[in-house]
Amino acid sequence: MRDQDQTSRFLSDIAAGTEKLVKATQLFSQTKDEDVAIGTTPKHLVMRRDKVELFRYEPMAEATATTPVLLAYGLIGRYTMADLQPDRSLVRALLSKGLDLWLIDWGQPGRTERWLTIDDYVDDYIDAAVDRICRETGHDRVTLLGICEGGVFTTCYAALHPEKVKNLVLTITPIDFHADTRGTAAHHGFLNIWTRSLDPEDIDGLVDTWGVLPGEFMSSVFSMMTPMRSLTKYNVDLIDVVDDEAKFMNFLRMEKWLADRPHHPGEAAKQWLKELYQENRLVDGSFELSSRQVDLKAITAPVLNVYALDDHIIPPDTSRALGAKIGSTDYTEIPLPGGHVGLFVSSKSQGKLSQSIADWLIARDATPASDT
Repeated sequence: MRDQDQTSRFLSDIAAGTEKLVKATQLFSQTKDEDVAIGTTPKHLVMRRDKVELFRYEPMAEATATTPVLLAYGLIGRYTMADLQPDRSLVRALLSKGLDLWLIDWGQPGRTERWLTIDDYVDDYIDAAVDRICRETGHDRVTLLGICEGGVFTTCYAALHPEKVKNLVLTITPIDFHADTRGTAAHHGFLNIWTRSLDPEDIDGLVDTWGVLPGEFMSSVFSMMTPMRSLTKYNVDLIDVVDDEAKFMNFLRMEKWLADRPHHPGEAAKQWLKELYQENRLVDGSFELSSRQVDLKAITAPVLNVYALDDHIIPPDTSRALGAKIGSTDYTEIPLPGGHVGLFVSSKSQGKLSQSIADWLIARDATPASDT
């Protein structure tokens, strides 16, 4: 009798799972691309330079801080992670708290961007965006909000152009790319270990062949970092959400963001992988852009450094290293629960992230230039 009961439950589970898979297939066939829109917060184009565009978001609340905030994501992903959907959007949350938010969108680089370097992104594109924002708003400085690789770019900019930076806010940003070798949890730092294991000649060969670091290649690398999650998300995870339309659409939006991974410009990729990940030049002071040393001690603006406690891509120690390296006496660290992506989309940390950033910026908005 017991065996019959177990067999009955087993067959029942199979039938239920099959029914849900059929339902998921039907939902997929009925869902259109426009139904899964991401990055929808209203904004208008202010400037275009090559494929790079500068946007200003439409205000959503009365201003609480007048200093404009420039958001810079990295080149390995798209900024839409910070604006995934209306109820899980760092962008909307900051706008709702009265900040003047701007966005620099790197576009979709291809082989024509083969020779662009980090020098170009920091000293040309970001610098041009900052100058335009200052002209548009009448301010002489801006707040920089960098995410991941974008945080490295804004950190470099703050070191090279301190006179133009009012505040520097960093989220999940690596500074000491080798800090994961010193007591980091075993499940953190796989990307660092893999990157350091690459032969520099293989990196050159990859970029020289494709002209870029292909987005599809990096997608496969990230998938291999969490192999079981990658194998089960289209059956186990999908089955779990198929009966809840809101969760199902959340799932699709995340998948759309993952599928929209752009190519990384070739020469900039070489700098990123070899000079930063492998040689750790940023933290030791030997990283140069436009023939100038990036000296972190030159950063004198107030700095807010936010990192995710369970980030397996940018281990917390790689971010925490910043505090001891900069020249600013106004430095704040905020550790938040969650992982690399979860920091921006999970209900547990997303509200804390936007509130922490807004409170910190509002408190410093009226600070005279001589005090920073």
